[in-house]
Amino acid sequence: MARLHPYPFAALVRRAFRELDRRQAIFDLPARAFFVGDPRKDLSVRVHGHAAATPFGPAAGPQSQLAQNIVLSWLGGGRIVELKTVQIDDELSIPRPCIDVQTVGYNVEWSQELKIEQSLEEYAKASMLVEMLAASGKLGLAPAAAATIYDMSVGYDLAGIKSERVQAFIRGMLDARAVVERLRSQIPDEYREFRDLDFSSRLSDTLTLSTFHGCPSGEIEQIVEFLLRDVGLHVTIKLNPMLLGKTETLRLLHEALGYRGIRVPDSAFDRDTTWDQAVQFVDRLGRVAADVGLGVGVKFTNTLIVENHRTFFPSGQTEMYLSGPPLHVLAMHLVRRFRRQFGDRYPISFSGGIDRVNFADAVALGLVPVTVCTDLLRPGGYARARGYLQTLVERMDTVRAGNVGDFIIRAYDLGTAGLAKLGPLAGHLGQACRDALAGGTDLRQASGDEFYARWCSEVKLLNTEMYVERATADPRYAEPNNRKTPRKIGRSLQLFDCISCDKCVPVCPNDANFTFVLPQSEIPIVKFRREGGAWQRWEEGTLRIEEKHQIGTFADFCNDCGNCDVFCPEDGGPYLVKPRLFGSRNAWDSSPTLDGFFLDQQEGRETVMGRFAGHEYRLQVSDGQVAYSGTAFAVTFAESDPEGTFAGDATAVVDLTYFQIMNALRKAILASSEVNYVTSLF
Repeated sequence: MARLHPYPFAALVRRAFRELDRRQAIFDLPARAFFVGDPRKDLSVRVHGHAAATPFGPAAGPQSQLAQNIVLSWLGGGRIVELKTVQIDDELSIPRPCIDVQTVGYNVEWSQELKIEQSLEEYAKASMLVEMLAASGKLGLAPAAAATIYDMSVGYDLAGIKSERVQAFIRGMLDARAVVERLRSQIPDEYREFRDLDFSSRLSDTLTLSTFHGCPSGEIEQIVEFLLRDVGLHVTIKLNPMLLGKTETLRLLHEALGYRGIRVPDSAFDRDTTWDQAVQFVDRLGRVAADVGLGVGVKFTNTLIVENHRTFFPSGQTEMYLSGPPLHVLAMHLVRRFRRQFGDRYPISFSGGIDRVNFADAVALGLVPVTVCTDLLRPGGYARARGYLQTLVERMDTVRAGNVGDFIIRAYDLGTAGLAKLGPLAGHLGQACRDALAGGTDLRQASGDEFYARWCSEVKLLNTEMYVERATADPRYAEPNNRKTPRKIGRSLQLFDCISCDKCVPVCPNDANFTFVLPQSEIPIVKFRREGGAWQRWEEGTLRIEEKHQIGTFADFCNDCGNCDVFCPEDGGPYLVKPRLFGSRNAWDSSPTLDGFFLDQQEGRETVMGRFAGHEYRLQVSDGQVAYSGTAFAVTFAESDPEGTFAGDATAVVDLTYFQIMNALRKAILASSEVNYVTSLF
């Protein structure tokens, strides 16, 4: 796979704060009013079996291990951030492209993008920057609204998890003091006031276990018991949709939802954990967790293995992983089945087709955390999360709920039915609770803490039954409403100028795409040839720059997933066609087959390395003097008068078109007014 290059912490800090300082945050900061001066911020929610005092917010599942994506998740409102899975095999070769959300959602990617040691550093960088942003006062957040839980994830088998490198990662997440102190010293001087912050060094003490599809149930149990007893972590077990069994899975997928073209291979069921096996190991692990004083929970669900019936992924990919709307229904059926078995004994983390519409319903079912992934790959990116919180607040206000517990009880008007389920337990409290329901007053105050918790638990079960039926019958999850692909306009992308819709910027899972301004201009295509000791000059047309801004790709973050191509109205793929900017000379040198540019700025000298169709060019500008070279020439001239000052040697035609492109990029990208990944390096 293409190796990603983590961004220096100092540059990450500069970019984040420069964006805020010019009042153009990475995207509009979401739902701030939800967290400021609002009783909803003081919730106590169960996370993996233990109480955590934290503002309620969605769990954001970053599409990357890179720090900036975790920060974007947080800016989007995520306060329980499920970090991407770390595993021992960190030298993966992944097909490209690997993400296809044209309709529902498919992928062939793996979690590990970085070396294990880099993953720990990225997670520490993200945690520190979040604390810096919260402490800056620039976001308008109340202190409680900044509280964040990071949930680590490891996989995929017992041997890998027990390996020294993965164990070192877990130890580092439990105590990251060494990493934090090293990064603290890298905070730039202009933000030195943050060097004295009391940064959290215990990044996480909760873990979501992600195993291979087909991992034996006995091995899953061994892993969780090891993590509970030997490592001392609260553990959530991510389970697979195949637990529904072949008959029920295909009934829902083909008959109820109409996805008859999607085929689940028989082998997916044959090699995966069965429902009975899962019930047995969850029950046993629950007793283990209680014995060691820790929490254990489950997560519904992992993606669904399906046969590759599309042409998007490279040939040879026989299977792919389904997510999005159909997975929502499958996962909710598993939630119901699990609760019918265990009641509200175990906390349930949920992931599967979460979006703005159904986020509040997942909250109403008492699912914690609610993780979103596929929806963030669509236009708007992480900013879409703002809508989840807005919709939740609207729903809470509609039923007069001042906190999530009250919302659970009031959401589907099943509070009275929940009281009936409690029977004699209600006693004299029953009437007080019914009065509070009718009057719209605080339900916890009316019932008392212990009874309130039991009441919430009963209503969660009732809500689950009602919602699963609703979701199964809801046409928004059915195939006819999820077959439309993003619109294409029949035009091909070029290096510069496109329709400037900017859809490719937020849909990039790694935040690699960005905009920059090139002055509108018409640049003559000038060529020189040496003849008889003299330089001959001629023109061959012009290069026109017409659009208000341009699109670039920061190559260090781009893993060629192809998602920007899915949503770009033009053909070609921004990640393949638009200017690709490398963040270091090492990144440039290590990618000799990729066209693109490396820009450097030091001691009054600006350098641009350019690669066009595999041919390399070098441009250096100092005090208005230009040195420009390629494989068959090396020339110098004054930037203000190329024709009158042209000098040097060449054994071929010198095409100044590439100089003009590189020089235009130099001026645009390195402009003092620009805030981008390149300028933040300096």
